Amino acid sequence: MALLGYARVSTNQQKLDIQIAGLKREGVRDDRIYTDKASGQSDQREGLAKLLSRAEAGDSILVKKLDRLGRNTLDMINIIQELDDKGVSVNFLDDGLSTAGSMGKMVVTILSAVAQAERERILERTNEGRIAAMEAGIQFGRKPHKNRQKALKLICDSEPMAEVISKTGISRATYFRLKKEVNPS
Repeated sequence: MALLGYARVSTNQQKLDIQIAGLKREGVRDDRIYTDKASGQSDQREGLAKLLSRAEAGDSILVKKLDRLGRNTLDMINIIQELDDKGVSVNFLDDGLSTAGSMGKMVVTILSAVAQAERERILERTNEGRIAAMEAGIQFGRKPHKNRQKALKLICDSEPMAEVISKTGISRATYFRLKKEVNPS
């Protein structure tokens, strides 16, 4: 009977430190903590795969939060079912939930469905806000280079690239983008 841990962040820029420290405080050994730096949208994660193959009857898996194991309700149900079939329980530390027993599995399933629905609503609201902003004339992306007009004029006057870059301070990439704008062919 082993105590295992799982931690996940969505991007390489995020850190696992807080989750790992929490798992260690609960008694999970370093060599029994499995991690991923990947989106929870899919269950195709290397650390999760290793954890699932390592877990055996009587083991208990600790995860800091419900959404760290998975963000998709179907994947969560499948992961929890696979572990339950092996006789492995999952405990979510910050949420105070456990998959031990039928009530625990039901609550985790309901909460993961609610979390997925909330993420979808957030995306919808974000997209609606973006559309409204665009309709109101707000432009997204980088601001045009301060010497854009001067560079366009020099390009139209057939100045060599080195001269345009030198006189305006634009980058090579900006030069080629502006040149394409002037001569779209």
